[in-house]
Formats: sequence, structure tokens, C-alpha cells
Amino acid sequence: MSEHTTETLIVVGVDGSSHSGEAVRWAVEQARLTGGRVHAVMAWEWNRNPFAVGMAQAQFAEQEAVTAEEAARRKLADTVTAAVGASPGVPVFRRVEQGPPAQVLVDASKEADLTVVGTRGYGGFKGALLGSVSQQVVQHSASTVVVVRASGDGGDA
Repeated sequence: MSEHTTETLIVVGVDGSSHSGEAVRWAVEQARLTGGRVHAVMAWEWNRNPFAVGMAQAQFAEQEAVTAEEAARRKLADTVTAAVGASPGVPVFRRVEQGPPAQVLVDASKEADLTVVGTRGYGGFKGALLGSVSQQVVQHSASTVVVVRASGDGGDA
């Protein structure tokens, strides 16, 4: 008789902010404690100009989209490495997906045992308790959500 065990999958949202760096650290430590793995997920969006006309404009827009995706890949890699180093001791997979950040994370939560986000990213107000992406993930996630506050963040503005 064989016992079937599965690794815990922890999805962590990353946007390059200090809050997401803390979320990565927390997710990796949780994976270490539970024998799980981490999928660090970064979303990117590209809004093509609907008024662009002609082949040259379409090619330029395509090149810009590729550049935006590559920039997201680099930012994700840099954020994960800065947070947990090059060898964190647990499997950490990096995923870059196109789309609105909240939707990308909610979709990723469907395969996760746990979803981790920072309290807020770059777009948040300093005094806000929870950023808009984190709020949407908390409300719509298919898995349990942990919201991690950045160290030194007292929550008061």
C-alpha cells in the first residue's frame, strides 16, 4: 500500500515592492516548514493603442509588449533573489503572466493551497491598511490567503 502525499503549493504575488519582498520571505519560510514549493507570480499589462494605424505601429506595439514582459521577468527575478537569495532551500518557481494583477493572482489561487500577498504595492497610499490588489485577492481567492506586512510598517501614516 503506497501513501500518496502532495507538496503544498504556495502562490505569492510579487510586484517588486518591499511588501511583496516580505511576502516572498514569508512564503518561502512557510514552504520550508511544510515541505512545500512556492510559485512567485508577477503580472504585467500592456495596453495597445487602439488608434495605432499601419504595420509599423503594430510592430512597434508588439516590440514594446515584449520589452514590458521581459522587464517583468527581470523585476520578478531580482525581487525573489533580494528577498530569499539564489538558493532559498525550497523550490521557488517564477511565473510572469499577462493580465490585471488581481485577476492573475485569483486565477493562480485556484491551484494553490495558500496564496500570499503583501499589504500593498507601489500604487497604494502610505496610510492604507490594504492595497486594492491585496483586497481583491482576499475577497476572491480560491485558497486561503495570508497578507504579510512589510517589516517596519507600523500601519500608521
